[in-house]
Amino acid sequence: METKYLKYFILLSLFFALGCSNTKYLPKGELLYTGASVKVEDTILTKKEKKELQTELEGLLRPLPNKQFLGLRPKLWIYNVAGEPKKKKGTRYWLRNKVGEAPVLYSKVDLDYNSAVLRNFIENKGFFKVRVSADSTAKNKRATAEYTVFPKRQYKIKSVTFPDDSSAIAKEIGKTSRRSLLKVGKPYDLDVIKSERERIDSRLKEKGYYYFNPDYILAQVDSTKGDYEVNIKLKIKGETPAKAKIAYKINDIVVYPNFSILKDSVAYKKEDILKYKDFTIIDSTNTFRPRVFDRALYFKKGDFYNRSDHNLSLNRFVNLGTFNFVKNEFKESDSIKNALDAYYYLTLLPKKFIRVEVLGKTNSASYTGSEINVNWNNRNLLRGAELFTVSIFGGADFQISGQNKGNNIYKVGGEASLTWPRLITPFNFQGSSEFVPKTKATLGYEYQNRINLYALNSFRGSFGYLWKENIRKEHQLDIIEVNYVSPNHVTPYYLQQVAEDESLSKVLEKQLIFGPTYSYTYTNTMRKRKKNTFYFNGEIDLAGNITGLVTGANVKKNDTIKIFDVPFSQYVKVRADFRHYLKLGKESQLASRIIVGAGLPYGNSSSLPSIKQFVVGGTNSIRAFRARSIGPGSFKSPDTTSTFLPDQSGDLKLEFSTEYRAKLFSIVRGAIFLDAGNVWLVNNDPNKPGAKISKNFMKELAIGAGAGLRFDLSFLILRTDIAFPLRIPYLPEGQRWVIDDINFGSGSWRKDNLILNIAIGYPF
Repeated sequence: METKYLKYFILLSLFFALGCSNTKYLPKGELLYTGASVKVEDTILTKKEKKELQTELEGLLRPLPNKQFLGLRPKLWIYNVAGEPKKKKGTRYWLRNKVGEAPVLYSKVDLDYNSAVLRNFIENKGFFKVRVSADSTAKNKRATAEYTVFPKRQYKIKSVTFPDDSSAIAKEIGKTSRRSLLKVGKPYDLDVIKSERERIDSRLKEKGYYYFNPDYILAQVDSTKGDYEVNIKLKIKGETPAKAKIAYKINDIVVYPNFSILKDSVAYKKEDILKYKDFTIIDSTNTFRPRVFDRALYFKKGDFYNRSDHNLSLNRFVNLGTFNFVKNEFKESDSIKNALDAYYYLTLLPKKFIRVEVLGKTNSASYTGSEINVNWNNRNLLRGAELFTVSIFGGADFQISGQNKGNNIYKVGGEASLTWPRLITPFNFQGSSEFVPKTKATLGYEYQNRINLYALNSFRGSFGYLWKENIRKEHQLDIIEVNYVSPNHVTPYYLQQVAEDESLSKVLEKQLIFGPTYSYTYTNTMRKRKKNTFYFNGEIDLAGNITGLVTGANVKKNDTIKIFDVPFSQYVKVRADFRHYLKLGKESQLASRIIVGAGLPYGNSSSLPSIKQFVVGGTNSIRAFRARSIGPGSFKSPDTTSTFLPDQSGDLKLEFSTEYRAKLFSIVRGAIFLDAGNVWLVNNDPNKPGAKISKNFMKELAIGAGAGLRFDLSFLILRTDIAFPLRIPYLPEGQRWVIDDINFGSGSWRKDNLILNIAIGYPF
């Protein structure tokens, strides 16, 4: 008991010492500024409105006090204890200037200035004739500031009037009144008036008024009439330049596709000029086919200037992927009145380049390995801004120790792809997005050799389209995707294992898969300030459907149809991945994900091909279980295959994860998480009892929990997670929850249950 009280005494003493020491080092006569408060004295505002207003006002006060943690100021304490270093290097200098924080002194606080800031802010919110008082309190070498605001009643908008003269620009402004941000009955707010001016300017920019800007709009506010009400009259300032009131059209469009800031690229010869439709292309090297610019530029000769088309054209040039810099300039035409000539100066990226990547990796199956990728790229293969890529790769995965020691995996392969910056279709398609739609063709091959077991030859080809509606919505449609997998060099040892466990024979089957696939992605996670952000990806995969319908294939009648002596796969597969991110604080969030997948084999197939089946477990899935080691359902591989790591998969998938993430210090972030899920089969498999989906599938969910550290190195995030199971689905019913068995102090329990996952990036 005495030891217990001693601990409390030490903690209390440390708490007191940290607090007192922060004032010990203050300069003579100075006080430590510990913050300020604002009190709103008002009988009309509700309690909630007063609290929100007080919070806004307190955020305007300066300076900010030293940062606190649990009521203490550890950074200030470090600054004081480190002392003044003798030179600008070493531990003391680093602690004081990089980790520590200098004291914020009360002498730096200007009560009158802060009062004026508060008064100005609240008057801009419609609380005219506001009164603000300020005071301070000093005690134990610490000082605080207190501000009291007396706002009176808030003025509201009685009427809004738009320019009503007969000029063209006044009529255009009048047409925008329906979408006005200034609403009768709403509180007066200077920020809303500024936003209204910008809204009107944006609208005029869509109608050709290139030289107009928001400062040319004057908002006259009359508060003399009515009871705490204002009349707002919008008008065009008298000093507005004449050209700002004119709608300009586009005249000449000139493109310099090979512009260089290092030489006079604007100088040209007569033979360098190429006229194409409404464009003039000046390029001595004939770098691109003219239609590249026709698809990228939204302006046409004779169109009114439009800022949306302006931005779309610039963004399309950038998204072509062939230009390093894109510069645009508009000049008043010398030949036509009220017209603009548009000039585009495009600086090329290197046409050809090579990239070499060397990777080191480890996974939850205890495999360690490396991989090298060599990519050669041509950014303008056919003079249409096409991207041609050839990749070759090789790698090895091996176990230094463990149940697969010696069964190393080696792979080599290559891929060639050609991407056109347009949709190659029988009909003409012109998108309205800032992102260039693309057509992509891919052809690839991979040879994988599992030493002592077997080898696989994999061929893949695809042709399809990629397009983005906007920054949030993306589509990918592969008109045809073909996969062909053929095994060889199967060892007698592996065949012996197949005889003991027939499920291992799946990998030895030749597979032919062909058909269309489509995926849709929506995300607004780039909006960092939003409290709730989302990510959704949905996929549908159709294989062999038309061929199966034409041939009448039916595996249930032993009528399997083969192409080139290989049964083709026939199925419908869908998958949905939904993620939600809840921002809890500046450096913390709750991230959650749910994945639902289903594959329905029919016609020529009784199950999904192994490379298309769903799996769970591993570094980005249920982290308390090794990759592919769960399911299907309550099935568990027999002990006769203990020389292999499990490789379980299914036709159906349900997976859920939630993770609390927070910054700990510097580049280190922490997380605690919970994962759950499993896979199941659609049809019964006599070799896998318990694998078929049933009404009791929720009782077969695997559940795990854990914690991890993430090291944010800016260019990558290194993740380490350690997890352990809470529920094991392949145990007998009534014994699947293993929470009572958790014993971190037991070496044998840690060896059997703790799973370390090392990966790059977040799991979702």
